[in-house]
Amino acid sequence: MGFARSILFRLTVFLGASVALGLCPPAQSQASRGPDTSVSALVAALQAKSKSLESSSAERRAFESFVAQHKLSSGNTSFSDFVLIRVIFEATRDAGFWNMHWSITDQPPNSDRIWSQWKSVARSSFPQQTATAECDELSALFAFLATRAGVHNVGLFWPYPNHTVAVWTIHPAHSQPVRVIAPTSQIFLTEEDTFDTKKFDPWGQKTIYDYTRRDVSDSFELPKPLFDFFISQLDKYSGASTEALQQIRNLRDAVFQRTLTPDVAAREALRRENAYSRFYADHAAFQSFARDIRAGSAN
Repeated sequence: MGFARSILFRLTVFLGASVALGLCPPAQSQASRGPDTSVSALVAALQAKSKSLESSSAERRAFESFVAQHKLSSGNTSFSDFVLIRVIFEATRDAGFWNMHWSITDQPPNSDRIWSQWKSVARSSFPQQTATAECDELSALFAFLATRAGVHNVGLFWPYPNHTVAVWTIHPAHSQPVRVIAPTSQIFLTEEDTFDTKKFDPWGQKTIYDYTRRDVSDSFELPKPLFDFFISQLDKYSGASTEALQQIRNLRDAVFQRTLTPDVAAREALRRENAYSRFYADHAAFQSFARDIRAGSAN
């Protein structure tokens, strides 16, 4: 055998022996590792869902109202970013459709502890919160995921020394920047306040730094039941209008706070369905909430 063939033969034998001894384990296929429930997969799901919503008349109307209110041009404001950031906001806010719950935790302004709580969730129940976090943690979670999903200029804003919200800054061409408040909790706000609330002056803070901290790695794995719950909630609620989602958010919060039972919240959701539903997706969201909150409370 030639010299090159001899070297190749010896290398093949060595690698085979290494695999057999466990020194060089063979690469696992995705199928053998199981379904991908990583942070990167979650971010990809958020991106895919928001992209699918860009054909929605509800999203287009919301965007047109938004740019008109801020005197922006739809040509130099990203519709894709607008849809994506609103989806992430509705998922991660207090009592949003990922079942986050606000409480005083005295934790630093990052989302580390949220991911730690999520890591231990063995099953998800609709009337139960998936994690408990304070306003700065919720805002950091929103900013972290928005940044990972590709939306730029998202950071934290302190309207008061003891309160934190998130802010998305838009830099339109040939115009002054616009700061949009994403209030991830209702602290100092009413039940009607939501994305782009005017109750805080976002220019009260001179500089808003982009949230660039990597709270967890892209490969961080969520438990499959929780990951599946997040995707299911994304499918059920992300297409609904802001008005409908705000009403559902308030009912979900009332269940978390135990001021309403799941059954009463379900009946109230069905009562509000006609008053706040402007689109088919709104009706579907109210119906899903009523059905799921009842089913979860029965388990």
